[in-house]
Amino acid sequence: MASFYPLAWVTEQVAGDEWSVENLTQPGQEPHDLDLSIAQTAAIEEADLVVLEEGFQPAVDDTAATAEAPVLDAAAVVELRPADEHADEHADEHADEHEEGHEGETAEEHAAHEDEEHAEEEHAEEGHDHGDLDPHFWLDPLLVADFAEAVADELGEVDPDGAQTYADNAEQLRTDLEALDREYTEGLATCERTTTVVSHEAFGYLARYGLDFEAIAGLSPDAEPTAADLAHLQELITEEGVTTVFSERLVSPKMAETLADDLGVETAVLDPIEGLSDDTADEDYLSLMRANLTALQQANGCS
Repeated sequence: MASFYPLAWVTEQVAGDEWSVENLTQPGQEPHDLDLSIAQTAAIEEADLVVLEEGFQPAVDDTAATAEAPVLDAAAVVELRPADEHADEHADEHADEHEEGHEGETAEEHAAHEDEEHAEEEHAEEGHDHGDLDPHFWLDPLLVADFAEAVADELGEVDPDGAQTYADNAEQLRTDLEALDREYTEGLATCERTTTVVSHEAFGYLARYGLDFEAIAGLSPDAEPTAADLAHLQELITEEGVTTVFSERLVSPKMAETLADDLGVETAVLDPIEGLSDDTADEDYLSLMRANLTALQQANGCS
């Protein structure tokens, strides 16, 4: 049992045809929103191996913790990057504005503004339940290769007779992923712009290719941006000449479309590859990553 698409895809590639790999998150379902059915809970308890990322889907973590099957936690075998620090920077800027903006207010006016700001802060914090680390490691092909090797090791523990096959499959997958990494490195080497506005903080692992990602929402796609966040993005888009605001497939594009419409820029899809949808049912991780590369090249004027 694998908890969501990228983990299931890697496990399938490494395990081969002798294993049945089931994805707990259904196509079109946002993985952050997963609640397990009784049947899924039973399936976890009966599995030979459970593959998850601790902290990403708490319902899976809770069930797997009591299952007898071995559990492979992706967060324990790959090096996760720190979560984006832009939110903290914006909070500091907002604090400065707060001090300046409240000079000369009456007590009632000050209290009203305090209530508004507390509400904004609560919205900003919603969905930030991943701690200080960014869970979206699968957007870095080389980290996916590391994860594949961990899957091979774990499968080899469960099925020692197939250990060499799993190791070979992981090595072949690493070859494919290293080729993808080279495509990104070369494809984003020369761009007119590097600032990239996305719907939520899922793309930080792509920053090592030279791009700077600014998110409308936080680590969770349904976190709400504050008025200060939106004002910052509007200023940034104008100053940096950003041509495109990216939305996603599995969540509403409304925030991205509204921001783009207000500034007269385009929208396009950048897939965080957290799951498949009706539009991507025939795709896989590699093809979706290549589609993302094309979208980034077009938005940022890369040659």
